[in-house]
Amino acid sequence: MTRNAEGLLSPYRVLDLTDEKGLFCGKIMGDMGADVIKIEKPGGDDARRIGPFYHDEVDPSKSLYWFAMNTSKRGVTLDIEPPEGRSIFKKLAAKADFIIESFPPGYMAELGLGYPDLEKINPGLILVSITPFGQTGPFKDFKGPDMVMWAMGAGPTMRGYDSHDRPPFRISHHPQTYFHAGTEAVVGAMAALNYRGVSGEGQHVDVSIQECVNWAPLGDWDFNRRSRKRGQAVNPLQVTHIWPCQDGFVMWRYTGGPNALRHSVPLARWIVAEGMADDWFKNLDWANFSHYTATQADVDHMEKVTLDFFMTKTKAELMEGAIRNRIMLYPLSTTADLLESPQLEARKFWRDVEHPELGTSIRYPGTWAVNSETTPRISRRAPLVGEHNREIFVEELGLSEEELRTLKQAGVV
Repeated sequence: MTRNAEGLLSPYRVLDLTDEKGLFCGKIMGDMGADVIKIEKPGGDDARRIGPFYHDEVDPSKSLYWFAMNTSKRGVTLDIEPPEGRSIFKKLAAKADFIIESFPPGYMAELGLGYPDLEKINPGLILVSITPFGQTGPFKDFKGPDMVMWAMGAGPTMRGYDSHDRPPFRISHHPQTYFHAGTEAVVGAMAALNYRGVSGEGQHVDVSIQECVNWAPLGDWDFNRRSRKRGQAVNPLQVTHIWPCQDGFVMWRYTGGPNALRHSVPLARWIVAEGMADDWFKNLDWANFSHYTATQADVDHMEKVTLDFFMTKTKAELMEGAIRNRIMLYPLSTTADLLESPQLEARKFWRDVEHPELGTSIRYPGTWAVNSETTPRISRRAPLVGEHNREIFVEELGLSEEELRTLKQAGVV
């Protein structure tokens, strides 16, 4: 058995039964050093068919999404529905510390693999269930694709065009709500592991994707005791936050009053110094400027001067000037910008992972934290379909080669 001896979770084993709703949970635990065994149905997981694909070749063995979500895992195929499959799974569960699953509520119990059944086999086992609405409540049996979860979690009410008569939109093509849930599932699993360290007992961790996503829009209420909706402006005027420049965009927002000394005045002085301000702009009284008392015409004039200035600069030039003049302005990074970031390079964020089956290596986002002793790391690329069947079923569980062949012919593995 191969384990990452330097990882935070290196002593522990995880059985990953999840579909795309929970793959990220297993990835995080694997990168933290756990021995994660991804269990797929014979023939491969449906998530292998999620694009984009390596070199745009639509092939289940070349899904970049699968690659990204399954680093640091070994992989086996196993159908847990027939008696033979359940028997093998129970043998694996007896030696596991965690099981993560994302089946509909009640599915595992119907197979005799619910938490009450599993804890009899392994009292210290921690079962983590990731479902759209949790194991209880009137919505527990509802389906929950990513778009539904964003809508039910109130995310779209905060995102989209400012105008009330235009629709909201989701974030990205990929399932952001599942990433939220996977991360929170790890937190729940770690809390349960801490409890086991005190009591010796495992437990069932019930993760609701809706509840994980609900934290995003609730933050404004927690901090400001207000429930803002998309298009509900802080001030009554239309103001620009994202500005174009020569080679992309930057974030910047004018403020007045006391905050203007730290925000607006340094940029205004830079514009004046480069000879790009008219007399009206030069004479602006920033200490008394307010979006609540200014006219839209005043704001439009101010923004026209600013836009003309930004369009003479690149993102790098604006960033350098912002640092020099202590201006709260920053460029919007593209994917290429991130790959070339000197900060990320200095932190060794990007990692090249070998893919022998492709005859090349692929660059991956690396760790989210740098620990002094046990930094998370990608220990292996995502498994091929059934890549570790023999390693786990024969070498670890003790099945014979003949038994493995018989199970494969029967469609169990």
